[in-house]
Amino acid sequence: MEPVASRPCCPACWLPCLLLLALHGWPGAGAQEFQLLQPQGAVSVSAGETLTLTCSVTGLAPAGPVRWFKGSGSGRRLVYADAGSFPRVTRAVSGSDTDFTIRISDTRSEDAGVYHCVKFKKGSGADEEFRSGSGTAVSVSARPSAPSVSGPPSRAEPGPPVTFTCTSGGFSPRDITVTWLKNGAKLPDPQTQVLPAHESISYNVSSTVGVSLTRGDAHSQLTCQIEHSTLPAPLHATYKLSDALRVSPRLQVGTAPAVPVALNTSVTFTCRAEGFYPKDASLTWLENGNETNLGKSSALSENADGTYTLQSSLEVKATEQRSQSVFTCRVVHDSQPPVNTSAMLRLSQPPAEPGKDPTSSAGDSYLSEEKKIYIAVAVVCAVLVVLVIAVIYLIRVRQRKGKSSPSVRLHEPEKSPGPAPQDSDPNNLTYADLNFDKQKKRTPRFVEMSPQSEYACIQPAATEDNLTYADLDMVHLSKSPKRPAPRPEEAVSEYASVQIQRK
Repeated sequence: MEPVASRPCCPACWLPCLLLLALHGWPGAGAQEFQLLQPQGAVSVSAGETLTLTCSVTGLAPAGPVRWFKGSGSGRRLVYADAGSFPRVTRAVSGSDTDFTIRISDTRSEDAGVYHCVKFKKGSGADEEFRSGSGTAVSVSARPSAPSVSGPPSRAEPGPPVTFTCTSGGFSPRDITVTWLKNGAKLPDPQTQVLPAHESISYNVSSTVGVSLTRGDAHSQLTCQIEHSTLPAPLHATYKLSDALRVSPRLQVGTAPAVPVALNTSVTFTCRAEGFYPKDASLTWLENGNETNLGKSSALSENADGTYTLQSSLEVKATEQRSQSVFTCRVVHDSQPPVNTSAMLRLSQPPAEPGKDPTSSAGDSYLSEEKKIYIAVAVVCAVLVVLVIAVIYLIRVRQRKGKSSPSVRLHEPEKSPGPAPQDSDPNNLTYADLNFDKQKKRTPRFVEMSPQSEYACIQPAATEDNLTYADLDMVHLSKSPKRPAPRPEEAVSEYASVQIQRK
């Protein structure tokens, strides 16, 4: 079809031609140039609200539609067109040829981006892009989801720190604050991480904190608090520390009356498991390792700190067969390995039997075989030591007696190695001085002769008054210390003569 502006006008219809030229923007005829206006540079909207994107056209425009796109280039996505279905997008002024403003209801985080209003003109084939708006950057302020707190995978004992985690997501902008509280008191040094680290339309947060549990935390509460620009007030999530706490029971076993007890006395064993959490616990009794069903358990009681106490008693008779029996209280708590505490039933010493030494009954019976062996070895060693000492003493005594025995030796003239002279003087005799007590007559002593020494046994004649004497050198063979030199002989002396027969 030939454009209207190129048709010739007759003189009679020049006025309509001028009007047509003005409508099609003929130069010089005051025609208005086509413009596409998209005035919003950036728009921020909260998630869930309605987003309004403004677009209008002025002047003469070629025939063709106006459409909305999110993004640019080959990856842009159609948001609205006159044809098609767009459930959350509607036109602000339906059917208008100049106002192409649209509204997006129930805005979501994924709605954030840059939107373009584009004018198309009809072509021989597909519509061609004629003019595009400058674009509107849309940011969606999304509230973070309700936080959630998770604890350790299994219950933990008091002492080492336990890790707790708080998570939230789907929020924008990125800035967010996470605070941890225990019973209203702020906890230090939480580790908070916001993902993804790069620019995004939506973010998630994860925060962890370490908490050292105590025995009294059965009533304690942990709180995760989140603050964000989209929130009128902080969001909170709570966690009961009782869900992560385990406190093992403390066991005590006692007897009434206290052992040892007399024969045939009734004895009550009491087992008390106290201060445990959670309350799932059971008590059983064992006698010498064998389970017995004689125990009676009391009702479970709760302590002020939230822990629990359970008690059981077992009554037995102190018979001879049960002497030295071991009674064990076993507690199974929260599916953990059993905990045991034991006590022994002991009998007091019975009265001594007539004619029986009381000191040799109970004490000796408790001696083990090993102790008896040690005592026997000690006794044998003591006897051997005594024998050795006795032998040494006897040897010393005999040595002393041998050293103290005196002897008398007659010294003869020195023998020459050559043959004895034949004409020796018969009057040349060996002699010795013998001193005798003036008052007492001693019994003659006989000196035993050694094969290697020469000795003489001298016996004075009792009937002779005048005795010939001979000087005798007295030699003591004892090795005892030297005695002081003898005093000079007194003037009055008694001598004994020794008569030697000539051969």
